[in-house]
Amino acid sequence: MTRRELIALLGGAAAWPLAARAQQAPMPVIGFLSSGSRQFDALRLAAFRGGLSEIGYVESRNVASEYRWAEDHYDRLPALAAELVRRQVAVIVPLGSQSTALAAKAASTTVPIVFTIASDPVRLGLVASLNRPGGNVTGVTSLASMFVAKQFEMLHETVPSATVIGCLVNPNNPNTETDTREAQEAARTLGLQLHILNASTEREIDTAFTTLTQKGADAVVVVSDGFFNSRPDQFAALAGRHALPAIYAFREFARAGGLMSYGTSIADAYRQTGIYTGRILKGEKPADLPVMQAVKVELLINLKTAKTLGLTFPLTLLGRADEVIE
Repeated sequence: MTRRELIALLGGAAAWPLAARAQQAPMPVIGFLSSGSRQFDALRLAAFRGGLSEIGYVESRNVASEYRWAEDHYDRLPALAAELVRRQVAVIVPLGSQSTALAAKAASTTVPIVFTIASDPVRLGLVASLNRPGGNVTGVTSLASMFVAKQFEMLHETVPSATVIGCLVNPNNPNTETDTREAQEAARTLGLQLHILNASTEREIDTAFTTLTQKGADAVVVVSDGFFNSRPDQFAALAGRHALPAIYAFREFARAGGLMSYGTSIADAYRQTGIYTGRILKGEKPADLPVMQAVKVELLINLKTAKTLGLTFPLTLLGRADEVIE
């Protein structure tokens, strides 16, 4: 072998690693579509990343992320979803509400979508069935309406003297009819007078609490809703101002100063969503992944708020609490 042939051979060998790296597949990108804000979704994203890491994906190491925040401007969701599709993300993960999931589904019939919602995805048209989703969409559902009756029971147990109960719903939520029916049945069973009020804006939430006070409400149940869930501080402040004991669906409300919360563990639901997303990145198809039902439920009690309201939680309820805020 001549000297020139040896140099050419060594030069070609040195280039092989560079060529191999150039041929590696690009890092997959997860597109997050949120009806809320980065601050509001911090807990959800942390739980999602935990589930994603369980299956071998770590952000910025072997998977990238794109974020689109609607900041409660729901009319922006279709355009933001379309941006993620044009970005050619590997998976779209809707955060915050069923409206976000529906916007993602409307934007693409091919990009995999993994939702986390508190509604029936079949009734919403997101999937064909829970066991066989079909198409490009799957995810996790908590069916929040099933907790409404229990929320009434717990509130009544905490405030047994209450005879007039308010229930706040969002008329734009597909679950409102079911939530209203559950609330009416719970009130009848407990022998309570019920006032159901609608609210879909910040101003209407303020007005609803004023109206409940005028109607002589002794306590209030705030059902799960994407718009409501992004405003735990507003609800806690209003309930405190009007001295209304209130129960909510998620822990953020109790941590913000609400009296108590009972419902699905958001952290556990989004952890499962992260696991599903990782499985899709590894090659599984959404159509083959049954919609999971979130089963972990948690009760949070805020003793500080109870003291402010002059209430004492029964020991039976305290003993069932997953977390007590003092």
